[in-house]
Amino acid sequence: MNLKNLKSLFINNGCNKIYIKKLAPNDNSKNQVYFGGSFDILNILPISEIKTEEAGDWKKERFKASMNFSWIGENGNLYPAPNTQLILYPKYPEVRFSGFLLRCERPPSELMTQRLADRLLFFSVAKDGTVLGYVAHPDSELAAEFRNEESVSEHGVFKVIELSFTTTNRIKLLDELLRIHELGWIKSKRLDRDGNILACEAPNCGGYTLEAELGITPNGYSEPDFLGWEVKQFGVTNFTKINSAVITLMTPEPTDGIYKLEGAESFIRKYGYADKTGREDRMNFGGIHKTGIRHQSTNLELQLIGFDIESGKIRSTNGRIALVDIDGNETASWSFASMLLHWNRKHNQACYVPSLSETEYERQYKYGNNIILGTGTDFQLFLSQMAIGNIYYDPGIKMENISTKPLIKKRSQFRIKSQHLPLLYKLNEIVDITK
Repeated sequence: MNLKNLKSLFINNGCNKIYIKKLAPNDNSKNQVYFGGSFDILNILPISEIKTEEAGDWKKERFKASMNFSWIGENGNLYPAPNTQLILYPKYPEVRFSGFLLRCERPPSELMTQRLADRLLFFSVAKDGTVLGYVAHPDSELAAEFRNEESVSEHGVFKVIELSFTTTNRIKLLDELLRIHELGWIKSKRLDRDGNILACEAPNCGGYTLEAELGITPNGYSEPDFLGWEVKQFGVTNFTKINSAVITLMTPEPTDGIYKLEGAESFIRKYGYADKTGREDRMNFGGIHKTGIRHQSTNLELQLIGFDIESGKIRSTNGRIALVDIDGNETASWSFASMLLHWNRKHNQACYVPSLSETEYERQYKYGNNIILGTGTDFQLFLSQMAIGNIYYDPGIKMENISTKPLIKKRSQFRIKSQHLPLLYKLNEIVDITK
């Protein structure tokens, strides 16, 4: 194996970047491989599930994140390692790579079980989401070629080689948004799962219309929307005023609490209120809920359980965002594990597009030229902004026909004002796509 052949194997599997870790003696199957002092690695590696593991007699409190990993053999074939996982220790924080030899048909055991310094671990993400890995001896031809490689950047503890030197995905995204901007008013629409264009008449069709223009079909995966970018639109009254808009970041359903255990109807009947505009036979559950403040209408307080505000770190793998009533009952909660899985991977590269709407004759949208781009995030940044009230819970939940056959609409929303977006990303920029 040499560097040219390895690059070709990655490219043939649809990879865009190679990440390289110089392994220390302790980086082995017994001690696990150190992947960094933050959860940033989750922005790179697609993980399928996060489980929590509380501290035991000898175990430290941690998250376990499973992923689809395969070793590249000397013959170029792929050998799945089904026990591969990332171990996330929140109290440090620290991430380690583990289980990568177990049940693998042809693992690189000779190199990954010993305490040999300066071995090189190469890995990349294939088009289908599989993480591909290869490890090289420090005296190998491949290692020597890598030491002479000039076009290498850095990401945390990793070196990075870009495999594509053509038009970047960022440029492709901005080119598409410029095309859409120049279309002017676009009739409201959405795509179904098969890519068919359908009418869209709801008030929240601005996002669906933009996604339809970009060819984004609905899916149930926590993956970025377009060429590795999460694309979100937000309504404005003027394209020059994009810093005061409210943006919905996520709409996850609760993972625990009365809402989950007893159902949405029971939750609404206990904590909802009669429609404030006088619509009969209807109850609502809504309003802005900020951390540490009891809401006047619902009488619930939003709390961050297991998060240390002062250090900005998760202190418990059982941590959660919770709505707590006056008796201390957790009425609805979102586990950090479920939110972490969604946030880091989907929001690491995010694009926010302003829109105008018009409904006088037909529902239509126009998209602005000043685009907000955010890159590099961490769920602990999300929690820090929630702790100070910049991110808040603003649900739009309702139950109609409550006396006969209840009809429930669920919409749990975590929102932020656009002026606070820079606090969520390591790099934030406003790009005028017309220049």
